Amino acid sequence: MIDDPALTRLRLEAEHGSPQALYQLATALVSRQRVDEACMLHRRAAEAGLANAQIEYARMLMYGVGTEPDPELAVEWLLRAEAAGSPIAGYFLALIALGEIALPHDGRSNERLLSAIQADYPPALRAAAIHFGRRASERDQTLCLQLLERGAGRGDIVAARLLAERLARGEGCPAQPGAAEDILRQLAAHGIARLPASAAPLPTTLPPIPPGTLALEEVLRPVAVTPLSSAPRLAQVDGLLSADECRLLIASAQPSLQRSQTIDPDTGAPVPHALRTSSDSAFDPIVEDLALRLVQLRMAHAAGVALPQAEHLTVLRYAPGEEYRPHRDYRPPESLERDRPQAGNRLRTICVYLNTVEAGGETEFPVAGARIAPLPGRAVIFDNLHPDGRPDPDSLHAGLPVLRGEKWLATLWLRERTYRLF
Repeated sequence: MIDDPALTRLRLEAEHGSPQALYQLATALVSRQRVDEACMLHRRAAEAGLANAQIEYARMLMYGVGTEPDPELAVEWLLRAEAAGSPIAGYFLALIALGEIALPHDGRSNERLLSAIQADYPPALRAAAIHFGRRASERDQTLCLQLLERGAGRGDIVAARLLAERLARGEGCPAQPGAAEDILRQLAAHGIARLPASAAPLPTTLPPIPPGTLALEEVLRPVAVTPLSSAPRLAQVDGLLSADECRLLIASAQPSLQRSQTIDPDTGAPVPHALRTSSDSAFDPIVEDLALRLVQLRMAHAAGVALPQAEHLTVLRYAPGEEYRPHRDYRPPESLERDRPQAGNRLRTICVYLNTVEAGGETEFPVAGARIAPLPGRAVIFDNLHPDGRPDPDSLHAGLPVLRGEKWLATLWLRERTYRLF
């Protein structure tokens, strides 16, 4: 393979082993999808003490890019970078800690996120804004807006989209339609449309957290679960996600939507099927930031299952007339053999509606005699297996056709055992 001139220049500069030159060459190779060589170069620069390379090498270890995945070793490298003064390394340590496998989720996560906020790291600003935006106090709502503004000012498109919705609707401030339209015009110039309406009520946190307190442990507080059926087991949680969290999921999914597929019962392979006419986006772990991980932890905890048992979060969009006909979520043996069979089958499902649906789009459970209306932030939780692990055919359910508007839905399938590495 013949290198392009820019890569040739970077190779020449890296011949003397300068850590910065090695890091720049590795970064260029990653952009060209030559990840094996990039991983080796990042490691060399990391061993030479370059904090940025230590972070990038750690990220490759986290996700198995150019090397075998090794979250524990990734934590070691991030701790070295953090000790050298990198708040971004601390941000990734906080992200890993949410799974409580490679690192405990404790008060250090709050300290690490705060350091990343003080460094104006955009993903940290966004995560903190959404965190404070869940609370009703005026101080927390102001903090939410300020952090979104800082993130948007540093080029965070998702933060800009969330800020525009809050300004347009007067959430946390008097309505500012002119300022919102200005942001929306700038986004439209880059082909980014306005988010669908999502006006979820603020979740209730009891006892309330003192205003201005960064407390990621809030995500693990109990929620009010309303049982709807015992056979099959079915429950509902209203207001699980805030409007900001609903918008975050939609904004994160929109760029990668594709036609939804179902599992072929004979081959176990995903295929398009008339049974399911939606579009969806399954989040690759490498694109998950702290805000997305916190939402998934909130969903898994509400369902009573540890986050590492969760498959990749999937966000679905149903246009008018689209539906998911009656089906069950547990997977056939052929499908499980292709996707981490050691994790077992799909024990439980939690779905959260993300927007206001004009008409239709209910979720129906025929055996339970339940039909649940889509409201932003509302979660539906149901078991796919009997307590002894056998598939429960009574878990049959359907996403009824959307009659007007569109429906956005986030789904987290939870396995019997650990699925994720961290």
